[in-house]
Amino acid sequence: MFTSKPRVDLSAVVEFDADGALRETADTAARHSRRRFLRNSGLAAGGIAVAGGMVPGSALAATSKGDVAILNFALTLEYLESAFYASALKHAGLTGEFERFARLVHQHEMAHVEALRKALGNAAIKRPAFAFGSAVTSKASFTATSIALEDTGVQAYQGQAPFIKSNDVFKAAISIHPVEARHAAWIRNLAGLGPAPAAFNPALTKSAVLAAVGATGFIK
Repeated sequence: MFTSKPRVDLSAVVEFDADGALRETADTAARHSRRRFLRNSGLAAGGIAVAGGMVPGSALAATSKGDVAILNFALTLEYLESAFYASALKHAGLTGEFERFARLVHQHEMAHVEALRKALGNAAIKRPAFAFGSAVTSKASFTATSIALEDTGVQAYQGQAPFIKSNDVFKAAISIHPVEARHAAWIRNLAGLGPAPAAFNPALTKSAVLAAVGATGFIK
């Protein structure tokens, strides 16, 4: 499916890394241990799509290895997002609408995790360890990181959804896409940014997702 390794174009990635870590590490992400983890979780094999509901076990049994890899990488990202919001609720000092946003989105991401784990059964990968550092130490850092995670996630599975083989997996993926887009619009609005900044939303390539997620340093 993906035979080439195109040069990562970070202009396609939301610019959220205020201290420059993303740009500094993008070129070396291919050699980083996090990339090996992400490859094992299914990114290199099949790209990304997020399942919003449980895929029937019988359907999954007949699903291609590529689709299973897609679901497992989706699970990795859902682990990441749910852990991020849980940590932010503890450490970022969120109040008011920001706390309400984080709490509800955390519930959504946990529901995604449970659905994906059920669908994958014994094929589901284990939850990795995370460390979010300064990303969860203030409302400002939380907001910037949340915008990045939500925008990147929407663009990522938007670009990879066409590669899904199974109709059941595709239906599950497309059911969560608008929910993630609403998350992105909500946090952008809270930050005083345009919730829908353009008439068209560009997709994100697999390589850009790999570089962006790996370079954050969140997955240990």
